[in-house]
Amino acid sequence: MSDQEDLVPEIEALEERLASARASITRRFIGQERVVDLALSALLCGGHGLLVGLPGLGKTRLVETLSTVMGLDGNRIQFTPDLMPADILGSEVLDTDAEGRRAFRFIPGPVFCQLLMADEINRASPRTQSALLQAMQERQVTVAGQDRPLGAPFHVLATQNPIEQEGTYPLPEAQLDRFLVQIDVAYPDRGTERDILIATTGAQEDEAHAVFTDVDLLKAQTLLRRMPVGDAVVEVILDLVRALRPEDSSASERVRQAVAWGPGPRAAQALMLMSRAEAMLRGRLAPSVEDVAAVAHPVLIHRMALNFAARARGDSLADLIAETINGVTGKEAAA
Repeated sequence: MSDQEDLVPEIEALEERLASARASITRRFIGQERVVDLALSALLCGGHGLLVGLPGLGKTRLVETLSTVMGLDGNRIQFTPDLMPADILGSEVLDTDAEGRRAFRFIPGPVFCQLLMADEINRASPRTQSALLQAMQERQVTVAGQDRPLGAPFHVLATQNPIEQEGTYPLPEAQLDRFLVQIDVAYPDRGTERDILIATTGAQEDEAHAVFTDVDLLKAQTLLRRMPVGDAVVEVILDLVRALRPEDSSASERVRQAVAWGPGPRAAQALMLMSRAEAMLRGRLAPSVEDVAAVAHPVLIHRMALNFAARARGDSLADLIAETINGVTGKEAAA
């Protein structure tokens, strides 16, 4: 039996467990199936997610439920302007033992976990935000000259309020690029809001239960990277990323006139991984061009920016990305 054939039963078994995990999460995080899928996909890919939405839309509830369902040790940090790097990473203290000998002892901070919720990450100063840069990229932190590994797996799910910007510090591009996806959490529709009211204001609420363990998730991340990707999908990913770079010859005139900087190679890597996760959640054994199109917006939206003239005209980055996706995938369909 070939390695490709060996993958089939493994992927199918994982798809069944993912369906059970999704069902458990959506019983507590009601009516936001797409948000749940993107958050699950970020964990399957071994990446981090940036949850953008107004207060009260259930972002904290989602992260707590994900931690339980995926069997991860979770911590939460409320980011505030007075938060210091040591409050995240930990610090060394001078201890004296019973015999009077003194030695430094490291007290780990909340970053030493498997799923870290960074609540309102843009409310902390740039110095404090930067404490997460090494953790998110290298899965370790350096404190007092010593490298200290974090949990395995290690994921950050951060939240941002898109409206209230007073007293905030926008994340730098280098840190935004470390988030695999930006997950927009919108208001629920009327029917969903009615379901939320009924489900959350009674004497009892549905409880989440563990479907995965940390070991299971690590195996799933390895399996996802073994999932085959066809040449046509790879070419679409490359076409899409390069078409959004204003200096590239394949970029449209609108992209050249509106975009200050486009997505880098990490965006292409994210599209490759996220399209696999999208296919897996949909019960398919390999990603398609449609899977790439489905995850392109959350992968790309935080990795590029409009220039001043485009912002002054009121151009929409989301519309520009959608137009480019349609152009690239339409060209592939025609071919």
